[in-house]
Order: sequence, then structure tokens, then C-alpha cells
Amino acid sequence: MRSPLRRTAALLFSATALAGSTAPASPVAAAAPTAAPTALPAAARAGVRAGARHAECRTRVHGSHATAHCFNGNATTDHVQLHVECVRWWDPDMDTARAAVGPAGHVSLTQRCWLGIRHAWVTHRAA
Repeated sequence: MRSPLRRTAALLFSATALAGSTAPASPVAAAAPTAAPTALPAAARAGVRAGARHAECRTRVHGSHATAHCFNGNATTDHVQLHVECVRWWDPDMDTARAAVGPAGHVSLTQRCWLGIRHAWVTHRAA
């Protein structure tokens, strides 16, 4: 039977080896804080106030027609705009005029291309 001193030494050695295998490789990485990245949220990049809520929009593309249905369940007015990128190079990309969606309001935006739609998306701008 092993002595308690020898058992303790073996336990400490194995714990140190295990901790060393999970530690960062460089001292700089060990000193760096584990904070979240400092990238701006999508709302701040899009020009919307941070923390501001915007209308919920559902976009549907069917052939060469795009429709966006937006509902604003918030207490502030939101301005929405539908953007359409067409498939053909000679078909101009289209944008609708901004539409104000008041509190508990609903708006439908439609736009079309001549032959087909590559992408359709909605942008928001707080009032």
C-alpha cells in the first residue's frame, strides 16, 4: 500500500498535468479578458437606435413579385422600406417608398421585376 504522501504527490502531479493541457498556450491569451466581441449590433449598423424595437416583417417572393407584410407591435412608429434585387443585369433594382407603421399598425409593400427576383429585404428606420 502506498503512503498518503506519495498518493498526494501523484494526485497533485496528475492535476497539474491536466490543468496544463487545458491552459492557453501563450501568456498573452491568458491575460486577455474573455469579453464578447466589440462589433456593433445589426440594428446599430442599419441606422436604427440601439435598443429600439422595429416592426416585424415577413417577405414573400413569388416569381417576379415581392410582397412584405409588416406589423408593428411596439409603442413607437417605424418606417419600413422594401428593396428588391432583380436577376437580370438589365433589370433595375427597385425600392419602395418608406411607409410609416404606427403602433399596432399593419402595412403591405409590393414591388416587382420584369423577369425574376434574386433577393428581397426590408429595412427599418425609427421615427
